[in-house]
Amino acid sequence: MTIAYLFPGQGSQSVGMGRALAEAYDAARQTFEEADELLGFPLSRLMWNGPADELNDTLNTQPALYVHSLAARRVLAHRFPRLRPAFCAGHSLGELTALTAAGALPFDAGLRLARKRGELMKRAGETSPGGMAAVLGLDIPVLEAVCAQASTADEIVQVANDNCPGQVVISGARPALERALELAKEAGARRLIPLAVSIAAHSPLMRSVQEEFNAAVNAAPIADAAAPVVGNVAARPLSLAADLRADLRAQLTSRVRWTESVRFMTGQGVTKFIELGHGGVLAALARRIDERIAAFSSAAPADFERLAEALQ
Repeated sequence: MTIAYLFPGQGSQSVGMGRALAEAYDAARQTFEEADELLGFPLSRLMWNGPADELNDTLNTQPALYVHSLAARRVLAHRFPRLRPAFCAGHSLGELTALTAAGALPFDAGLRLARKRGELMKRAGETSPGGMAAVLGLDIPVLEAVCAQASTADEIVQVANDNCPGQVVISGARPALERALELAKEAGARRLIPLAVSIAAHSPLMRSVQEEFNAAVNAAPIADAAAPVVGNVAARPLSLAADLRADLRAQLTSRVRWTESVRFMTGQGVTKFIELGHGGVLAALARRIDERIAAFSSAAPADFERLAEALQ
């Protein structure tokens, strides 16, 4: 029980994701086929062949990441049937995936909720346009002060993702975001990276769709989790259905407390993290948060061969 499963969020996608896994393993191929049938269109074809701009549309990105991660999870269960995680955790959209992996949300209902979440966040970006930017080299207290100084009553920017020490994403109204980036530069930020998005995820600009998202979460058949899920907002293990729903709802406008989540798990004795899904971003972040741990990406057939050697 020293292993935790991690599930990536938006930004980890790329054309071709999942294809090799589906070609190598029946469990993965069947997962993609099931998703295509549930959605009523060939999501797998879009994931494997593009075009990239269509895959990068948040409406498609979120279900694509969900499906690929759970295809990898099913391959992991096939290859290592006795493996059990101490915790599951997902970054942003990945929290939905974590619920399914932990037995709290059926695959079909989770897929529909991922699609709905993408649809609602896209709409929020159209009705309340904003932006996001990564800030390297400043810690959270400094960035919180920067965001507070840059915000006004009508234009808010806030910390959106605490990814790892020295790598933080801020999100909000564009004028406030631009002011915050100037202040961050003055405060000594090593690098400022505006993200190529038109939505301000994990900020108050998502409030326009909050009520509809709450209704979708409340209607989803979420049950108690078999393995604890470390929530993005709580940064603590959640098992009861009511707590899982509350974290999902709050997450839409709240910070992803990823550094705290990983540190909590390592504090509970986790020494190995297995990222299930595309990109390898979370495995890299985990190693930066705690250099003592081992972290593995499991997105393609070769990854599972390396994992087999590591788990021997």
